[in-house]
Amino acid sequence: MIVTLTPNPSIDRAVLIDALRRGEVHRASSSRIDPGGKGVNVARALAAQGDATVAVLPSGGPEGHLLEDLLDAAGVAYASVPVRGSVRMNISVLEPDGTTTKLNEPGPDLSSAEVEALLATTLERADGAERADWVVGCGSLPPGAPTDLYAALVARVRERGGRIAIDSSGAPFAAAVAARPHLIKPNHEELAELVDHDLPTLAHVRDAARELVAGGIDLVAVSLGGDGALLVSADECAHARATITTPLSTVGAGDCMLAGLLHGLSTGRGPADALLTGVTWGAAAVTLPGSRVPAPDDLDGIRAELTREPDFDRVLS
Repeated sequence: MIVTLTPNPSIDRAVLIDALRRGEVHRASSSRIDPGGKGVNVARALAAQGDATVAVLPSGGPEGHLLEDLLDAAGVAYASVPVRGSVRMNISVLEPDGTTTKLNEPGPDLSSAEVEALLATTLERADGAERADWVVGCGSLPPGAPTDLYAALVARVRERGGRIAIDSSGAPFAAAVAARPHLIKPNHEELAELVDHDLPTLAHVRDAARELVAGGIDLVAVSLGGDGALLVSADECAHARATITTPLSTVGAGDCMLAGLLHGLSTGRGPADALLTGVTWGAAAVTLPGSRVPAPDDLDGIRAELTREPDFDRVLS
């Protein structure tokens, strides 16, 4: 069982056009809507692969009703917390070469009582009859949410003896890292922001991850887009990469990578093998339209390679 908390979920609308031209009228060749938000995407990917998962999220307004309908249709178990504001609608503009332009709304303004209800619901689900292997806090925070929301979640999960992973950015992510979650999954830009300096090569990423491990994080998994992903622990460093020749959409690919990584860890695989699973799931997501998550058949043909001694001097794209 993996329980995810998404404080700022969304309806994700993906629109495919031939090319984005500022100030012009575009006619879409296709469009789709999916339930979205990082933690929701993690839960969707896990559910699509048959794993037990529950997505905890706020729900309000017409968009909240639509979000719940979409989760029901996708067969994703969820626990929604009623809020006064409306769930946000995010738009992704996709071009044939895989270029993605995103327009993200801010989300509902949460009260302190609504924030506390989200935390309490997450812990209730994690402590349920099927105790969670992992609790995962993911994504940006909506207006009104305190910067230390994820840090509070880390502290409460650790007090209960559970394992927690965090995937966020900015000040909420920094506060969570200071509380020492077991696993973090920043992307290249988020890691550079966290350590407050540029990371031009794979060696720089490795060294920054090692600093965080030395500070009390068990596993640091860094998603690097087309450059794959790097995982660092106290005992090992591993790099995995899959080449995708016909990308369709990068939306949610990092979330699917995190889902695959957690799947591997929950099923007893070592961190490096779990990273390979994560990169496979993330690469499969890039071959799918919008923010669709991969089903088992979508993993066929994805070939990810694991390297324990990569070219650390490689300049990252």
